Amino acid sequence: MSRPRIEVTHVDGDRFRVTVDEGGSRTSHLVTVEPAYAGRIAGAVSREKLVRGSFEFLLEREPKEAILHSFELSVIARYFPEYEAEIGRRVRDR
Repeated sequence: MSRPRIEVTHVDGDRFRVTVDEGGSRTSHLVTVEPAYAGRIAGAVSREKLVRGSFEFLLEREPKEAILHSFELSVIARYFPEYEAEIGRRVRDR
């Protein structure tokens, strides 16, 4: 199975549009990322890179159709407690 194609676009302010193409279908998501939260979990990594890495993390655990269509990035940690510790390492190591 091929890897999903993840496209992250800055919409405005703290909002990012994410489209995921996989298996002949596409989903679209609106993600809010507060700068203070992004800095705390990922340091100086761009928010776009953090969002992309976060979707890679999510897609390893659930299908794209199960990902909320609109959410604040910090919500991921409620569902996956390991998220904050793991995502910082992931995005900084790239």
